[in-house]
Amino acid sequence: MKKQAVTRAAPPSQAACADKKCPMHGALSVKSEEHKGMIIKKDSHNSATIEWERQFYLPKYERYERRRSRLHVHNPSCIASAVGDTVRVRRTRPLSKTKHFVIVEVLRRESP
Repeated sequence: MKKQAVTRAAPPSQAACADKKCPMHGALSVKSEEHKGMIIKKDSHNSATIEWERQFYLPKYERYERRRSRLHVHNPSCIASAVGDTVRVRRTRPLSKTKHFVIVEVLRRESP
């Protein structure tokens, strides 16, 4: 896969982002693999868990079932998404044992 830089503009309110693992302000390059999901859990140390559902066809029963996928992602401090937000994530180098994705954009904020 070819490495790419994030082409979206950085969030305007956070001009002084000191996160080295931020794709907009740091030196982290991202790849083209991309997923969209909702944040279901937010951890300390700028981590979050996202989840999305998909339909899987079962030929035996001629029906669809719902399956879900989960990912552990890096939540940069300049984006600071919360539980319930819908986000776009992209693959990057391994950031920890389980984190290989970073949040690059918030698609929809959960209203308080």
